[in-house]
Amino acid sequence: MPDSRGSYSQSLERGLAILSAFADGKSVRGVTELAGIVELTTSTAQRYVSTLAKLGYLEQDGQTRKYRLGPRVVDLGLAAINSMELREIAAPYLQQLSDETGYTVNMAILDGPEVVYIERCRTTRAGQREIDLNLHVGARLPAYCTSMGKVLLANLAPDVLGRVLDETDLTRRGPNTLTDRGALIRELGRVKKVGIAINNEELSYGLRSIAVPVHGRGGEAVAAINLAVHRSMGALSVKDVVSRFGPLLVRTAARISARIGGRLE
Repeated sequence: MPDSRGSYSQSLERGLAILSAFADGKSVRGVTELAGIVELTTSTAQRYVSTLAKLGYLEQDGQTRKYRLGPRVVDLGLAAINSMELREIAAPYLQQLSDETGYTVNMAILDGPEVVYIERCRTTRAGQREIDLNLHVGARLPAYCTSMGKVLLANLAPDVLGRVLDETDLTRRGPNTLTDRGALIRELGRVKKVGIAINNEELSYGLRSIAVPVHGRGGEAVAAINLAVHRSMGALSVKDVVSRFGPLLVRTAARISARIGGRLE
């Protein structure tokens, strides 16, 4: 709140409010729309938007003339990810699982219709082939066709899930991608019931993965962890992946959940 010494910056508040207007998962907004959200006149909003764009916090689409978050926000987001308590707590458990299984283990959070990778732990075992897909901490993938995304979507309230799916383009990414909304919702219901999500070549050819949620203090799914294998790596079937690695993944998620004060439903 403002104090008598005038140390409160209304300009900073307005600039941050404009950036926060993108937090609901809608990636592109026009100036008039932003003005309505932050309760400014269009001309005032235009000045703030122009300044944020010049500083790299917003960028303008050349065709629609609307704005999206810029690279400077991504830089800040990565800095926040690197300082996240959840990541620090989870990293040793993820590395242990990676070393135990010989596969890369990942952790991600949900951001609208996408998952954001906040940790990747690669195996230290010799002779194991890596699945990279150019992924790194801060990388984003569509939630609907990834195991971590599906397990996080499955734990959303129905109304929130509906809004996220409204923002999702269900395009085919792999041979088994679920492109029908009804089929995806049914699959998410199954995931919610059994507590484990399967990606069977839905993101890309040959890639199979399983994921489980990490629960927060209120029982909510605050993140997901997964383990991925390629069909060429030992010719593991989906059933093999679930039976061999599912219990280990569930155990690891439970340990992380316990450390952050989570409770399993």
